[in-house]
Order: sequence, then C-alpha cells, then structure tokens
Amino acid sequence: MSTVDTVSAVGVNGLLSIFISLLCIGLSWWALQNLKLDLLIRYPKSAAGKLLHLLFAIVLGHFVSNFLLDYIRWTQSIRFMF
Repeated sequence: MSTVDTVSAVGVNGLLSIFISLLCIGLSWWALQNLKLDLLIRYPKSAAGKLLHLLFAIVLGHFVSNFLLDYIRWTQSIRFMF
C-alpha cells in the first residue's frame, strides 16, 4: 500500500465519520421530538429549552455514531484473524 493510498483511506474514513456523526445527530434530533420536555423543563419553547434539546441530540447522536463507527472498525479488523 503506497503513501497515496494510505492518505486516501484516511480521508475516506474521515468523511465517513463526519457523515455518520451528522446522520446520527439528525436522527437523534428527530427521535427526541417525541420527548415531552415540558415535564423536565419549565419553558421548553424558550431559547434555553431549545438549546438543551439540541445538546441532548448532539450527545445522543455522538454516542450512537461512536458505536456505529466502532462496529465498522471491528468488522473490518475481523479479516486479520484468518
């Protein structure tokens, strides 16, 4: 594997990570729309309530995307077993 191939693979992995992370954050935002934040937050329609909703989506999306990216790496490393 040449240096150009290695650099290209690193770039593709970076783009894949960004895409999966943004996708998971978007899915988390969509899923959290059904959460009744008015039970936890005094004013869920305020700027602070919306910011908290966004931060929940980012944290949840981060954990989900990390799991998916780890799973992809694990499945790719299985080929080195044999």
